[in-house]
Amino acid sequence: MNIICTVTNDLNADQRMIRTCTVLQQAGHQVLLVGRKRRDSEPLYPRCFEQVRLPCYFEKGKLFYIEYTLRLWWFFIHKNPDIVCSVDLDTALPALLWRSHKSWRWIIDAHEWFPYVPEVERRPLIQKVWLHVEALVIPQADVVYTVGTAIAESLQQQYNRAVGVIRNAPFLQVDNDLQPLPDGLTLPNAPFVLYQGALNEGRGLERLIEIMAPMRMHLVLVGSGDIEANLKKRVQELRIDSFVHFLGFMPPDSLPSITQRARVGYNVSESVSKSYELSLNNKFFDYAHALLPAVINDFVEYRTLCGDFPVGILVPHDNARIAVALEILMNNEDQYQFHKRACENARMQWNWQRESKQLLQFYQ
Repeated sequence: MNIICTVTNDLNADQRMIRTCTVLQQAGHQVLLVGRKRRDSEPLYPRCFEQVRLPCYFEKGKLFYIEYTLRLWWFFIHKNPDIVCSVDLDTALPALLWRSHKSWRWIIDAHEWFPYVPEVERRPLIQKVWLHVEALVIPQADVVYTVGTAIAESLQQQYNRAVGVIRNAPFLQVDNDLQPLPDGLTLPNAPFVLYQGALNEGRGLERLIEIMAPMRMHLVLVGSGDIEANLKKRVQELRIDSFVHFLGFMPPDSLPSITQRARVGYNVSESVSKSYELSLNNKFFDYAHALLPAVINDFVEYRTLCGDFPVGILVPHDNARIAVALEILMNNEDQYQFHKRACENARMQWNWQRESKQLLQFYQ
């Protein structure tokens, strides 16, 4: 089958879609992943599937979404694949508009509950628009799946239809050999706390820097985003430059070499939106696969999964409780090893080999 998947990012860092397109291509399908080219985009990393990036004049905001929708609609004019997979609502309208003229089957992969992400939820008029789009899209798709059970159940209840779950778990690699670091990269010699992911609002990073300032632990931040400059400024104000290390964006293939060398993972998003409260993100599984105990949101998805495998310490949004959890994982070896053993068991269940079987069933 010919399959086209559409996203709004520039493809290089989208681990979920790299895994999805790889497993579909390896199953014998012809896969094309379509994204957008930003002004600062690095060249595309070679993959086993085809990739295309659409250039856009606008980088963000309403004008970007309008422009990208029009460009994607035009892209589909001469395309008639067997399946189109629209990732999130922001790529769904072109597929919806063409659907009555094309013979393809249509899949929605919801990476988040889009109308309830912070930048949408706090703007009632914009949220109303996306809720309307969702009400058009979700009932008409042939298959809908998302990243976790909590969002799936919410969508099922809202639209009275089946919604599947494909979690963002990495490929299982049972050997624990250290992977070489990227050329030129150095990490702290002392044990360090790791955050990997976008440096955006709502990720709990401002809180983390304030907590760690008096603790004098090393913190490594891997990623880039809207609040990066503000975080660096705050680090300078607190005079902890020698303890906080900004590595910037790293290709997904380079992340495991860093994760393996950390002592503690950090995964405490703020409770700033309904989508965040129901979230289940990549780093939760990445940390477990690297046998890295973590400080974790006491949100519904993590509470459920950690009930099976306690891969870290669940915390509320309380600075003192987060600080205590960091201290325990940094200094209490018995408890640290308890959580590390849980990671070893968890990754045998939470892995892409298992998730991809369900994924292939949806496409078949």
